[in-house]
Amino acid sequence: MLDWFTNRNTNGYIYFKHEPTPKTNWQKFCRVLKRSVKLELFTGLWIVFREMAKGKKNCHTTQYPLEKMPIGPRYRSVHKLLRLLESGKERCIGCGLCEKICVSNCIRIETGVDKDGRKKIKEYSINFGRCIYCGLCAEVCPELAIVHGNEYEYAAEQRSYYGLKNDILTPIDKFKLDLQKEFEGCGSISNEANEYVKKTPLAGDE
Repeated sequence: MLDWFTNRNTNGYIYFKHEPTPKTNWQKFCRVLKRSVKLELFTGLWIVFREMAKGKKNCHTTQYPLEKMPIGPRYRSVHKLLRLLESGKERCIGCGLCEKICVSNCIRIETGVDKDGRKKIKEYSINFGRCIYCGLCAEVCPELAIVHGNEYEYAAEQRSYYGLKNDILTPIDKFKLDLQKEFEGCGSISNEANEYVKKTPLAGDE
């Protein structure tokens, strides 16, 4: 075993003094007692209490859940269904590309026809227990309807935990209060999106 006492020579090397391995129970007890009452123990306790006494300003620990760590712009967390900023209607058109490209087979879409003869999304569900958060559904969506938001707390008590349409769709009351934020994450529009847009030949014609 190595003792805590060290010797430093002129070359800067540290040499540890060896102590014999205890063989009897009394020798083991003496070693534990010797190491317990050394000053190193109280030095560590003093550092802990000193940092605690300095208060919140010197705290290096995130006070979760009151404080949350900032996440990266490409972080893939729980999905969201967004609305159109102009009218507040749902962006999803029911094309089914996200359901087809899903490698975990965890997205289910049920569509129908409304009274105006247009396709309508009846049900949209994601099994978060099977989802691997690869981001393919957000990348393939042509309407930017489904994106990965910034909510990463998705622990569940059951293996199969489904997020239904009303759970991930922006509520209309929050949308009216301008609470829908365009998260700069996977599936969202990049800041340079306008530079890559190419106008059609008839763009200037009325």
